Amino acid sequence: MTGHGHERALPTKHVLRALLWGGAGMLLPLPWIAMQFNSTEVNWDGFDFLVFGTMLAIACGACELAMWASRSHAYRFAAAIAVGTGFALVWINLAVGIIGSENNAENLVYAGVLAVAAIGAAFARLRPAGMARAMVVTASVHALTGVYGLAIGSIEAGVSAVVFVAAWLASAWGFHRAARVVGQD
Repeated sequence: MTGHGHERALPTKHVLRALLWGGAGMLLPLPWIAMQFNSTEVNWDGFDFLVFGTMLAIACGACELAMWASRSHAYRFAAAIAVGTGFALVWINLAVGIIGSENNAENLVYAGVLAVAAIGAAFARLRPAGMARAMVVTASVHALTGVYGLAIGSIEAGVSAVVFVAAWLASAWGFHRAARVVGQD
């Protein structure tokens, strides 16, 4: 603690890593536990667990990359929002789909949203100002998917787009704050 009296010590990188990977490890068996109580609603096979485990590993790896890329709490928070948003987008599409059911090929438009985010991050070289711009572009592309969904009659696509666009923009705001701290604006 410094002499200012209003700052709190934040968890160390090691504590955050333990929480991150430990949390993922605790999430993985939850569907199996749910299957013990209700076999009709949750019915996973080995492939489902493999996909979920892979998704968790990718999300945790992306958060690790963010911890490596910056010491800024705003940057790490923005990255966590972006990773969580991407994770939720994939998870919802695999589970129930956004446009129609999970088997509807039109849901592949959301792969484009994730591609924009990933390509934007690569072009930004994970720098905060570039990441802020990449998240704004990702939000814009996601908004277009909502318009597309509404145009083909999917109210769910339009409604969910509002939530996802807000999350992508929250991430952009966090990256923008991180960029201002390091003087990248």
